[in-house]
Amino acid sequence: MKSPAAFLLACLSFSSAALAENWPSWRGPNQDGSSGETGLPAKFSPTEGVRWAADVPGLSASVPVIWGDNVFITAPIDAEKKLVGLCYDKQTGREKWRTTISEGSEIQWDDKSNLASPSAVTDGDRVFFLFANAIAAACDFEGKIVWKRDFKETHGAFATQWTYGSSPALDGGKLYIQVLQRNEAFKFQDKFEKGTAGKDMSSYILAVDPATGKDLWKHIRPSKASTESLEAFSSPIFTTYKGQRLMLISGGDTLTIHDAATGKEFSRIATWNPPGEGYNKFFRLVPSPVVGEGMAIVCAPKNSPIFAMPLDAKGETKPVWQTEPKGVTSDVPTPAFYKGKFYVLDGGRKTLSCLEPKTGKVVWTGELGGKTKFESSPTVVDDKVYCINFWGEVYVAKANTDQFELLGMNEMGNGTKPNGNASSVRASVAISDGCLFIRSQDKLYCIGKKVQAAP
Repeated sequence: MKSPAAFLLACLSFSSAALAENWPSWRGPNQDGSSGETGLPAKFSPTEGVRWAADVPGLSASVPVIWGDNVFITAPIDAEKKLVGLCYDKQTGREKWRTTISEGSEIQWDDKSNLASPSAVTDGDRVFFLFANAIAAACDFEGKIVWKRDFKETHGAFATQWTYGSSPALDGGKLYIQVLQRNEAFKFQDKFEKGTAGKDMSSYILAVDPATGKDLWKHIRPSKASTESLEAFSSPIFTTYKGQRLMLISGGDTLTIHDAATGKEFSRIATWNPPGEGYNKFFRLVPSPVVGEGMAIVCAPKNSPIFAMPLDAKGETKPVWQTEPKGVTSDVPTPAFYKGKFYVLDGGRKTLSCLEPKTGKVVWTGELGGKTKFESSPTVVDDKVYCINFWGEVYVAKANTDQFELLGMNEMGNGTKPNGNASSVRASVAISDGCLFIRSQDKLYCIGKKVQAAP
């Protein structure tokens, strides 16, 4: 029989393990940029609070994805013209493996991003990688490719002017690929073929069997948008509301809500770009939807308002609220939801705002500061909001409060300033086991308390 002290120690160990969370996709365990973990630091540096720092072979916007003792990222290797998936040991930062998914072609299609922008996603058995050249693969946790396919062969190349960046998603035993694209093939910079002539270039959501990589269904998502407004770099978001599993898709001048199991559309916002009076004519959409308190929000592009839609809406509907024109908005970062509030990072203005979900009331807006943009999305945990800018500076603000308070700024970049945006940091901060996982220009950092071994 265990002694009282031993029993107490066992209970504490179990409690600690229960609080530790994986970060299985780019927006984390709740799909809203938040985590329930505690004890995260507000102040750190490349030499302070660092558990380990690992070299990464190439810069990418893909977020570290974490399961157990494994940290997964994607990366381009320019010199070798390779796109790879990598796995690091969460305890030590040791590179466990790197697997080449695609090689022999260009890895960069514009001066702002590369083909490794989509983040990985994992179900705890396999990790799934997708690249902007439409090549995807599933690997086991030893790095062996389970299946690989080129979506160009069956569905055509992705037809987006700027480099495709939607991350794959897992839900209900299905792998989802979102492709919101131009409705015809075209050539970009007189060099790159976008889309495939002769293929149906409609925008779509594809459900794939995670075990085999075979298509389960394809849902065509119509839109009244045109040219660049058809393009979106958002990712699917899933939630349960009133017993119904829902999928939310933003782009093509609208937000839509679907049955997650079948792709059937339940509702949509009519548009945020009405003819003759729109906020943005012919602009792509970047932020993904976010859900909180029964409400979904989406940020229209280029300093346009935020629009809100209830999760039980039916058919084509108007937003229940929207922010003021030139008010709170986000062109690139996806907002977060935490403890009953939305947190919106305006990367160009370098401001952070807190909003009430039901009304859109702005609780506060604060200046983060700095001289460069934010294009990563905010991460909220332990009553703190973490925002990382192009230079790798991590700003930490207080969450779950009625007024803005900046707790500090932490320089995690390598000192390289963006040159034509080529060296910009865009990966959001990930959280697991009481640690921050931060991807800078050339390093992957683990910061915080000593991580616990996975059971």
